[in-house]
Amino acid sequence: MAAFPERANVVIVGLGGIVGASVAHHLIERGWDDIVGIDKSAIPTDIGSTGHASDFCYVTGHDLLSTWSSMYSVDFYEKLGHYSRIGGIEVARVGDDIRMEELKRRCDSGRAFGTRVEMITPAQAKEKFPLLEEDQIQGAMWDPDAGLVVPRSQTVAGKLVDAGEKAGKLRAFANTPALELIQENGRVVGVKTHRGTIMADHVVVCAGLWGRLIAGMVGEDLPVMPVDHPLTFFGPYDEFAGTGLEIGRPLLRDQGNSAYMRDTGDPATTEGGQMEWGYYYEDEPRMVHPRDILEKGQARLGPSMRDLALEDVIEPLERAMELTPILAELGFNESHSFNGLLQTTTDGGPSMGESRKVRGLWYAVAIWVKDAPGMGKLIADWMTDGRTHVDHHGIDYSRFSDFQLEEQFIQDRCWETAKKIYNPPVHVREPFSKGRGVRRSPFYEREVELGGYFMELGGWERAHGYAANEHLLEKYADQVPVREAEWDNRHFWRVSNAEQLEMSADCGIINLSHFHMTDISGPDHVELMEWLCAAKIGGDANIGKGIYTHMLDDEGMVRADFTVFRMADRCRLVNGADAGPRDLIYMKRVAQDRGLDVTIEETTEKFTTIGIWGPNARENLKKVVADPEALNAENFPFAAIRPIEIAGKSVSAFRISYVGEQGWELHMAYEDGLAVWDALRSTGVIAVGVETYANSRRLEKSLRLQNADLHTQYNLLEADLARPKVKEADFRGKEKHLEFKAREHQPAMLCTLVMTENTDKNGVKRYPNTTMPVMDPETGKVLIDSEGRRSYTSSVAYGPTIGKNIALAYLPWEYCQVGRKLNVTYFDETYPVEVAGVGYAPLYDPENSKPRS
Repeated sequence: MAAFPERANVVIVGLGGIVGASVAHHLIERGWDDIVGIDKSAIPTDIGSTGHASDFCYVTGHDLLSTWSSMYSVDFYEKLGHYSRIGGIEVARVGDDIRMEELKRRCDSGRAFGTRVEMITPAQAKEKFPLLEEDQIQGAMWDPDAGLVVPRSQTVAGKLVDAGEKAGKLRAFANTPALELIQENGRVVGVKTHRGTIMADHVVVCAGLWGRLIAGMVGEDLPVMPVDHPLTFFGPYDEFAGTGLEIGRPLLRDQGNSAYMRDTGDPATTEGGQMEWGYYYEDEPRMVHPRDILEKGQARLGPSMRDLALEDVIEPLERAMELTPILAELGFNESHSFNGLLQTTTDGGPSMGESRKVRGLWYAVAIWVKDAPGMGKLIADWMTDGRTHVDHHGIDYSRFSDFQLEEQFIQDRCWETAKKIYNPPVHVREPFSKGRGVRRSPFYEREVELGGYFMELGGWERAHGYAANEHLLEKYADQVPVREAEWDNRHFWRVSNAEQLEMSADCGIINLSHFHMTDISGPDHVELMEWLCAAKIGGDANIGKGIYTHMLDDEGMVRADFTVFRMADRCRLVNGADAGPRDLIYMKRVAQDRGLDVTIEETTEKFTTIGIWGPNARENLKKVVADPEALNAENFPFAAIRPIEIAGKSVSAFRISYVGEQGWELHMAYEDGLAVWDALRSTGVIAVGVETYANSRRLEKSLRLQNADLHTQYNLLEADLARPKVKEADFRGKEKHLEFKAREHQPAMLCTLVMTENTDKNGVKRYPNTTMPVMDPETGKVLIDSEGRRSYTSSVAYGPTIGKNIALAYLPWEYCQVGRKLNVTYFDETYPVEVAGVGYAPLYDPENSKPRS
């Protein structure tokens, strides 16, 4: 073995798994060299998940990033000659209508994001997989791109490492665990091992099951958890003897039973001559903290392969035998069966990107085989360019708040996600039952008394509607439809639509405590915000104003949107609960990189916010403020911030509206919130759930949502949020922004669509709440713009004031005409839509006269 180096450009901790090997490969592909990879055991790994993985891949997910990473990965494996694109079937059993609907929804997502999945009949499923009992299923989904990494992802990992070494770009050291990460001045500078200490500019943690232990070396934790996954084998099964195949038939997933099945091909191949049946525990997931994983030599098969008792899975196995009787005919291979450890996460996404605390330290943890090459490419691009071509907010480690990285929270949330790896299908609005009550508004108990229907965002309990307002359903019965379809109505409360209508007729208050707040102060605070923001922040004229603006990346794409409160001595950034943590970390990094003297402090829990809106907002607010005349339009311009007093409490009133009505955001110290809430309620105004603010009226007003309608795949002009004049001061992304602005037209525009008919084939009115592909009615094909971007709905909600389902979607320029007829699919059924607006085009109060009244 070569001498252990004293220095490297990059150290990869966990090179032996498919993730670490993929990261190394893609870094080399992007021009990096002097890379050293270490692993606590063999390279390729003989102890990690890669060493025992089932290695099959399905490509369709319900979000663009995961679908892209799976499609990239299977193409990557195939180009290396290590992928059998044999296809995969997913079945819905007779009586499992929920699973059948989920398969149809996956077809919608497949169309939206570019896969080739389609529904097939039981007879077609039987033809593709003859071992299946046709009368047991009502339908199936066919994924022609599903398949198996052959002979093993472990083999691919070894091949990638060998190639890197032969190129002279990579040096690999097996049996070399990381003992310590060395830090200096907030940066990682090296890794200590028993072979010696290696200094490095960058360290990438790809340690899989042990990733949390490596993060712990710098005082961080990762919101991931290893969980048992039963893998059982039955045989001998000799049907493919002599073929040389690693797999002979398509994959079979029976997710309603939390299970899958595949053959292992020719008995002469790696693990051939068997049937593999895998399962995910639903009722009591068996998680293990990485500190409790056995070491090599302590376990019968290996650290990540734990003993399995057949009786633990006998009930689902018996159900599997009903579907595929071959399992009952073959012998159980007890010695080869085990509980394989894989990772689940608190929110379904991996932990990737730079450390929240230590610069130069990167994570790529909780990534499955089907995504490893794709995620490896994203990490390499991210480290090289500072961005990825697919928006990565859903995997960025900096997306988490501190409380989400506490051990008990990680345990609770991972336990819940582990229960739902395969079953039941997770609703797009699915709430967590654990890790709740972390953050509550100062008037939370008042909301409980009103019968609040609570959901959670960023730890905050938010009422989407109130039982106390259900009398309004009679008043607005003709405008608030009953949602007959269970999926459309699940985690939705009809009263919220009635609350919106009452607010627009009179007045209402909305709990906005979920706002993420960051204070930026210090000598260079204006310079930092001027560089980061597309809108002008500096200048005395902006003091006392709220400025809606955006952060762009270096390619001029939209990275963030928020409001900046410009004060004499600081800027306060008011952000969404989910987007705020990422933007906080990002601002700190930019300030450090530019050498700016600023103090950046999260102040989320120091303040609370209440919105008061409606045509009578001013008159009601006047009843409780110390100086009523100060609220008159001539004294309080739109978008201004003024100090007011309510119930003896100091309040910053911001005259703005996200619900299209006259009114204010009222910002105050957290401890003053209850007194202000009670004072406002004493005027007789109703409490309105956040559903109106977040969804229904937002769509009626054509307002965009960060990480849904706004992201780094589209620019500010395509979102129709660019200011008419570009500010003189330089800002990140300005050069590209000017380039985009100089175009005759943009490749795409964010458009407002309305559903012109929402009755399904059973005569039921549908109210969509998921991603839908947008298609040309003549060709039946999804729209694709000149940049190769596919059209799908990014937001959708029913607007009770307009009386229609409303959606936002980016459309290719040639389809951007008001009145243009298009189609969408919802649960694999086609519905007509019409372009109601190109760019920012409110359907409610198009002239925006109400907020300015």
